[in-house]
Amino acid sequence: MKSPPDHASAHAAHYEFTEQVGHLLRRAYQRHVAIFQQTIPDSQLTAGQFVVMCAIQAQGPCSLSEIARATAIDQATVRGIIERLKSRELIAVSHDARDRRKVVVLLAPAGEALINEVVPFAQDITERTMGGLNPAERVALLYLLRKMSELGDDTPDTADSDSPI
Repeated sequence: MKSPPDHASAHAAHYEFTEQVGHLLRRAYQRHVAIFQQTIPDSQLTAGQFVVMCAIQAQGPCSLSEIARATAIDQATVRGIIERLKSRELIAVSHDARDRRKVVVLLAPAGEALINEVVPFAQDITERTMGGLNPAERVALLYLLRKMSELGDDTPDTADSDSPI
């Protein structure tokens, strides 16, 4: 563990965790997930599963590592999501013809239908999440979140299980 700077103890008395970026991001994310769960028409579909299905739809047949990269979800979590989607017959899984070790994932017709059904709700969820923000604040929020996301490519992947929206 790193040693705190010498002046850290003086600042500790003024540290308010409720005003820290991590706490505020977590609160905003929790609110967003709650809106997702209340709004989405398929009560079995999680935000992580929806994002994975959207990535597969956008990329076409793809590997687990391609899904992990596209969604910023760690590969172990992607595996679990894939298993749950496969058990619901929303995706199909096969092996690459040239490399049998490589798993290829594609949307099943039921998965395509579910995405088409859910996307309008997802758009509403985004709208409700940002509901109190004016147009300039929305642009600024999205810009800053993208910028923050791109800064930390050197940090370890610690995505929560099934929760990357």
